[in-house]
Amino acid sequence: MPTPDVSAELKTRIAWLYHVEGMTQDEIARELGLNRARVLRILANARQDGTVQIRVTTKLSHCVALAQALQKRWNLKQAIVIPEPQDEAHINAIVGAELGAYLSQNVEADMTIGLGWGMTLSAGLAAIEPRAESGIRVVSLLGGLTKVSSVNPSEFAWRVADKLSAECFLMAAPVFAPSAEVREALMNHSGIEEILRRTKHLDMAIISVGDLTPHSIFREYGLLSREEIVSLEAAGAIGDILCRFVDAEGEVVDHPVNDRVLAVHPRDLRDTRQIVLASGGWQKLAAIRAALKGLRPTVLITNERVAERLADEPGPAPTEV
Repeated sequence: MPTPDVSAELKTRIAWLYHVEGMTQDEIARELGLNRARVLRILANARQDGTVQIRVTTKLSHCVALAQALQKRWNLKQAIVIPEPQDEAHINAIVGAELGAYLSQNVEADMTIGLGWGMTLSAGLAAIEPRAESGIRVVSLLGGLTKVSSVNPSEFAWRVADKLSAECFLMAAPVFAPSAEVREALMNHSGIEEILRRTKHLDMAIISVGDLTPHSIFREYGLLSREEIVSLEAAGAIGDILCRFVDAEGEVVDHPVNDRVLAVHPRDLRDTRQIVLASGGWQKLAAIRAALKGLRPTVLITNERVAERLADEPGPAPTEV
C-alpha cells in the first residue's frame, strides 16, 4: 500500500540517505523533522514499490532539473547530478559510484577506453559490473606513482580491465619525470609510443580533475613541493587535467612542471567520441569549469552544489555542425 501524503521527492531523499549515505533511521528523522516510525514506513514502501532495488532508481527532481540545465549550457549529451550529501567527505565515493554504474551501462564490446586517475575514479570500481571477455581494451592515459597508494593510475587501470575482462595497456613510467629531458626519452620508448597511438582512437575517455588546495593529491602524496605548487599558482594554474596544470580556461599553463609530465595531453582527447568527466566537491569547482571549457566533455557527473553554480553560468558557444 502506498504511504499517504508522501511525495516522490521525500521518499527518494529518505531512501538515498538510508541506503547510499548510511544514515540511521533516527538520524534521518532528526534531519528531516519526522518521527522514526514514519521514516520506517516510507523506507518499507520504497522497497515494496521498486524505488529501492540495489540502487535508488529515481532522482530528486531538483537534480534532474540541474542536469538538464547543465546539458543545455555546456553542450553536454548527458549530465548526472548526485544529491548533496550531508557529509562532503562522501562526495568522491558517491560520484564514483555513479561513474561505475554509468560505465556498466554504456561500455560495449570492442571499445577502447582511456582512463585517468584519482580518488573519485577509484571509488567507482565497486560499482562496475563484471563482464565476460568481449574485445574491450583499457588504456591508462598517464604514468604511475613510484610510491604505492590507493589511487595509483596503473593499479586503477588494471583493476578496471580485470572487471571488464579487458586487455590492458599501462604507461609503465612515473607520471612526473625528474626532468624534461628524461621525460622526452621515456616518451620515445616503443611501449609508450604504442599507448599514445591507441589514445588517438579512443571510444571513451574517463577523466577527473584535481585541485591545488592543501588537501590535494599532489600535496598529500608529496608529488610536488610546496614551492612548485606556489609557482604553478603564480603562473595561473587552478587545477589539473591528467596531471597537466591548466588555467581557468582549461589551457595548459607554461610551467616547467608541465614539461615533466608523462601523460596524454588533454588537447589530444578532443576528438574522442565520448569524454566522461566525473568530479565533485566545492574545492574542485574552478577545475571542473576549466575542464568543461578546455576539454568539452560529452558527459558530466558531479554533485548538486557544484551543478547549481555551473548551471547559472554562461556556457561555451554552441559547437558548429
